[in-house]
Amino acid sequence: MKRFFLFFTLLLLMMGAVAVIGQKKELSPKEERREQREKRRAQRLAAYEQTIDSLVLSRNFQFNPSSMQRQPAGPMRQLMNPEFEVGIWDDTADICLPYIKGYVAPYYVTILNYTIPALDHYTTEQTPEGWMVNFSTSLFTASTYTFTFEIYSKTGGAVLTISNPWYNDVMYWGTISQLY
Repeated sequence: MKRFFLFFTLLLLMMGAVAVIGQKKELSPKEERREQREKRRAQRLAAYEQTIDSLVLSRNFQFNPSSMQRQPAGPMRQLMNPEFEVGIWDDTADICLPYIKGYVAPYYVTILNYTIPALDHYTTEQTPEGWMVNFSTSLFTASTYTFTFEIYSKTGGAVLTISNPWYNDVMYWGTISQLY
């Protein structure tokens, strides 16, 4: 009789546990709103990432720098002038950026203000974080300038590195936006 009672009790406990596990949790209105906000936010983030990817693939974007630094260890400079930008459309680049010339001190700042009608070696490569865009141009000089964009799709941020064999590299940090 004791065994039967013990077996019956264990059977009831197991049935109760299965019934509790099988039930769907009832969410409070606050929890439902939280889940809805999280879903909407995830949708907006995915749409933003898709927009950045589309801009890069269409070759129709603008880089808006906010700071620059001469490499390897120059001072960081804030860029407040809203006219500084690099616009890319089709096979054309519109470049207006400060640039630090000089391989050894004294360094001096000059402005790269060019519209390049044909970009050489334009490549776009997808990376785990976004895109790598490269092109080179002479900027109407005897030297070759290589522009390398590291574009981060999730954040819309970008890093531009301008390389030249005669000067130190210059890096720019900023954002990517649509070119209107």
